[in-house]
Amino acid sequence: MVEGTMMDVPLTLKYLLERARTLFPRSEIVSRAADKALHRSTFGDLYPRACKLANALTRLGVKPGDRVATLCWNHTRHVEAYLAVPCMGAVLHTLNLRLHPSDLTYIAGHAGDSVVIVDSSLLPLLDKFVKDVPSIRHVIVVADGGAAPAGTLDYEALLAAEEGSFPFPDLAEGTPAAICYTSGTTGHPKGVVYTHRSTMLHTLAVCMADTMGIRGQDTLLPVVPMFHVNAWGIPFAALLTGAKLVFAGPHLDPEGLLDLMASERVTFAAGVPTIWLGILAHLDREPRRWDLGRLERMVVGGSAAPPSMIDGFSRRHGITVMHAWGMTETSPIGTTAKLRPIHDDLDDEQKLAVRSSQGYAAPLVETRSRGEDGRVLPWDGKSMGELEVRGPWVAGAYLGGEGKDRFTDDGWFRTGDVVTIDADGYVRICDRTKDVIKSGGEWISSVELENALMSHAAVLEAAVFAGRHPKWDERPIAAVVWKPGAKATEAELRAHLKGKFASFWEPDLFIEVEAIPKTSTGKFLKTKLRELYGDRLLDR
Repeated sequence: MVEGTMMDVPLTLKYLLERARTLFPRSEIVSRAADKALHRSTFGDLYPRACKLANALTRLGVKPGDRVATLCWNHTRHVEAYLAVPCMGAVLHTLNLRLHPSDLTYIAGHAGDSVVIVDSSLLPLLDKFVKDVPSIRHVIVVADGGAAPAGTLDYEALLAAEEGSFPFPDLAEGTPAAICYTSGTTGHPKGVVYTHRSTMLHTLAVCMADTMGIRGQDTLLPVVPMFHVNAWGIPFAALLTGAKLVFAGPHLDPEGLLDLMASERVTFAAGVPTIWLGILAHLDREPRRWDLGRLERMVVGGSAAPPSMIDGFSRRHGITVMHAWGMTETSPIGTTAKLRPIHDDLDDEQKLAVRSSQGYAAPLVETRSRGEDGRVLPWDGKSMGELEVRGPWVAGAYLGGEGKDRFTDDGWFRTGDVVTIDADGYVRICDRTKDVIKSGGEWISSVELENALMSHAAVLEAAVFAGRHPKWDERPIAAVVWKPGAKATEAELRAHLKGKFASFWEPDLFIEVEAIPKTSTGKFLKTKLRELYGDRLLDR
């Protein structure tokens, strides 16, 4: 019998911390503060500060397995917590600052957070729920030049009193590293616990050329918040490769982001479609104002991106937008929409159709879809069913054993996304299972209708949702937000859709709205639209 002769080296985040210190000490981290001043530090600064934070947390009684929460924007000190907390054996819990205080009360209590690191600008939010979470013993304030309030601890003062070295333990790779919670649009949010191993494998995948392709020459701007699935793993990828990191802090307006991209010569940015729609509108209005010659690619995820947006960036501004799909439960990268040699002979319109899909599975991730009758569906590009995935960074359970119905008996995660998968493995999301419109026994994809409407020159955003109908059970209603100074008639919108879909897909009603309600992660909140307008068809 032959035994393997390879070293058994645990995959833990301690490796990233050591690698950043030894190989990339001069790589920069640039953070824009609340007052818009830029703070510059390096990976070389990161190691001793992470050690100081670990020492301070230990002195406060944080032990291996304890949960340390952050309620912070994207900035350097948040990166310090990203490393210090899991590397000392504790568990990082990033709190979503866009959630309602009642949700934060539930999440922090459910996770059993013992310490919260909070930006001073977010103290009013913390005050609304911290007293209702008895497990929280200490509040550490990132004061940004001011003073931490009485009864709290000042982040910089804590670190100043500590040594710049710490005996980070050799952890088992299955040790919990971080917790993120789902957005909880229905029911309570559910916790997903990432391990050191799952995070390291995800980091390696993110750096591969056929996923995000992050490399040492890059300057990365993760617009996606660090509380949203660990900023899609981008901070960890920067530490692995030595790429420069740029953080926008609380300033996420299109103009401010464009200024930062230009001044810091960003090569790679990532965020949700609503961010990029605003940026595209600004670039279209003032195409010569910003020099984005270094910006090679932008990753868009979180919800389906309109093909017109992907095409607009490419045709009018020479910027490649890469579509990706993932969830809190998938760490998040599950699929990426890269062209392959099989697409070389396609025309531009056909290539755009591929690029606007959700793409094919990232390495080590598997995909399949299942119909309402429980049958696994063929990869024919037509059969619509619920997407199921599995892989080494896909959740196999929720914290506390909740939501068992989301996991199949044979080990797959049920995503809740209704998709088709074509013969080459490219996934195309048609809807969420809770949002798909079932009209007279037929399924109508709200996502495809939205993308078509947002390709109209006057439409900034469009959300299609189910309205109650006395005969057909459900019929589509479209809520439309106009671009500044633009407008279209209902007849013009119908003409724009004509011929693109079966006639029964056409919305029964168009509603003009000032803004479409969104979830804490920037997705259209269709439950709110149904609540506000879902009975309109019954009144006609």
